[in-house]
Amino acid sequence: MTGMGARAVLAAALCAAAGWSSGALAADTGAVRYMAAVCANCHGTNGQSVGGNEALAGYDKAKFVQTMGEFKSGKRPATLMHQISKGFTDQQIAQLAEFFSGQAAK
Repeated sequence: MTGMGARAVLAAALCAAAGWSSGALAADTGAVRYMAAVCANCHGTNGQSVGGNEALAGYDKAKFVQTMGEFKSGKRPATLMHQISKGFTDQQIAQLAEFFSGQAAK
């Protein structure tokens, strides 16, 4: 296989290895940490921001879900978050909320 066919197979294999099944993310901690890595570029590893953007560590679960929903719907203006939030299902957002709320805030 070459081109996009090989990439699609590789992507499916990587998703399966990360715990995704039929597009749904497994609730295990490793898979959620993998998903949370998307946030690290702007919000720091495990939500421990080093400045510039809001820390997600210790963030209230309900507020996280609400904020992500507002980004997803376009209700809250953003540069990138409206695009990033649309890449997550409601279940994945809830898993991220659980993960970040459990991280120690600095």
